Amino acid sequence: MNNIYFTEEHNLFRKSLQHFLKKEVVPYIDTWEKTGVIDRFIWKEFGEMGFFGINYPEAYGGMNLDLFYTVILLEELQKVNSGGFAAAIWAHVYLAMTHLSVEGNEDIKQRYLVPSITGDKIGCLCVTEPFGGSDVAGMRTTAVKDGDSYIINGSKTFITNGVYSDYLVVAAKTNPELGNKGVSMFVIDRDMKGVSATKLDKLGWRASDTGEIAFDNVKVPVGNLLGEENKGFSYIVQHFSLERLIMGVNAHARAEYALEYALKYMSERVAFGKTIDKFQALRHSIAELYADMEICKNYNYAVTARLEKGDYVVKEATISKLKSTKMADDVIYQCLQFLGGYGYMEDYPMARLLRDSRLGPIGGGTSEILREIISKIIIDKKEYKPAT
Repeated sequence: MNNIYFTEEHNLFRKSLQHFLKKEVVPYIDTWEKTGVIDRFIWKEFGEMGFFGINYPEAYGGMNLDLFYTVILLEELQKVNSGGFAAAIWAHVYLAMTHLSVEGNEDIKQRYLVPSITGDKIGCLCVTEPFGGSDVAGMRTTAVKDGDSYIINGSKTFITNGVYSDYLVVAAKTNPELGNKGVSMFVIDRDMKGVSATKLDKLGWRASDTGEIAFDNVKVPVGNLLGEENKGFSYIVQHFSLERLIMGVNAHARAEYALEYALKYMSERVAFGKTIDKFQALRHSIAELYADMEICKNYNYAVTARLEKGDYVVKEATISKLKSTKMADDVIYQCLQFLGGYGYMEDYPMARLLRDSRLGPIGGGTSEILREIISKIIIDKKEYKPAT
């Protein structure tokens, strides 16, 4: 383990988490993958273990630990081999709950953040729209002030936890004429009149409930506004760094898992009188893949350390996601090849890993968008600054 970043306390936490996942999660993964529904009991168990409160203030039931505990949680979740289950957990903890913690007032924190930490409420973040994709500024969902409420109309899509969550953190335009400077954030209860969701059928992430959500004249109290009106876009952009770093960490972790599995298989698979890990062509291929994974992993750790210090790491987190997700796809594709015909069988982990990994270069900003962001930073000298 890398002692530059991980202490003995981190390592003990990892062992405890591994034990918990092996006992409480792994036995149910195949069922959840088939049904597309994660049983509610596991959310409560995660909450009771404190896993939802790792980075949140003690005042709300959290543990206020550093970001390397988050890295450990993300890495170990990837190794249960269900990208959908992992996504459901981290989308709740680091997408929905991040907005509650940073922009929510005290009332919102008590009503939503506290039960989110205990596992009594599940959240989702609703930004992407059917006609917008990565064009966050082009969203069409509106929130019109009406007395002591906002009336919200519009739709969102590709929302992880979009069907079975208890509340939704929603971006909507309060001043459409201002473009991205007219976006605001709201927290909306699932049972509010006018909220409906349709479950989407996906290539991978089969355990998670990805939904398309419609808002039809949903009446939301003014008190459910997150932060300041018209500051929503800057909040979204500010949190993109964490989201993209999370997806980078997820990517290096699943690549590492794929390599570990492939190496074990190759050490046992005999062909032409010897195990296939003795064939030079395969050995050298493994060496290249492992090197690529290690480079991404250590880069991601370095970016995590900077984010933990409070640095604004838009460029670095964007690079993390761009390079790590591409690396993971390449590693898993080749690891499936190492298993031959068995790699193509559902009884082995590579088929699911390959499907789940393919979302990496798409979700949280496509690779094409990320390249443009990096281009703007290094060529046009554009500066991204924290929300004020």
